[in-house]
Amino acid sequence: MELRTFTYLDVLQPQLASFLQTVAQGVLPLEGQASLLIEIAPGIAINTVTDAALKGTRVIPGMQIVERAYGLLEVHSYDQGEVRAAGSAILERLGVAERDRLKPKIVSEQTITGIDGHHAALINRMRHGDMINQMQTLYTLEVHPAAYAGIAANEAEKAAPIHLLEVITFGAVGRLWLGGGEAEIAEAAAAIRNTLAAIDGRENKSK
Repeated sequence: MELRTFTYLDVLQPQLASFLQTVAQGVLPLEGQASLLIEIAPGIAINTVTDAALKGTRVIPGMQIVERAYGLLEVHSYDQGEVRAAGSAILERLGVAERDRLKPKIVSEQTITGIDGHHAALINRMRHGDMINQMQTLYTLEVHPAAYAGIAANEAEKAAPIHLLEVITFGAVGRLWLGGGEAEIAEAAAAIRNTLAAIDGRENKSK
């Protein structure tokens, strides 16, 4: 099995926690909890990961997703030690170390200032999170592997008062949409780049 993503979110921020509550199929995470996102291949093997986490610790599962090629698990708890213990149990079951994950790679990143009202309407129709207004600044990110979009969203929210519009943490790439003032988006984008650059792991050779 391939370990693709393995990331701790130390404190779930209000908007990300609320966003996950709109899309999670399991027990919904709450603001202030710690979270672990893990992505592996092949996808259906994520059931082995879930088994290791739930039998070995008291974490709560929020999402278990099996898509075409990859599997994603999110677990959470107010006890950061329990979340880290779940991570250790998962790594032991897989027979890998945290450093065996893939490094994140930014595939696409754009900042669009002063968006048109019709553009804002299109985005608002598809988002599960907050809304964006015309003339605000839009930030979009594609990152590989996909689950790194979760930590990108969380750290962006820590860095600046932005609006979390949408985040997708599974699939071929992860995607993130943010809205807000131009200066705030610039701060959030810098935090995202710094956070992703600091994550170690195997070389990511994706194009």
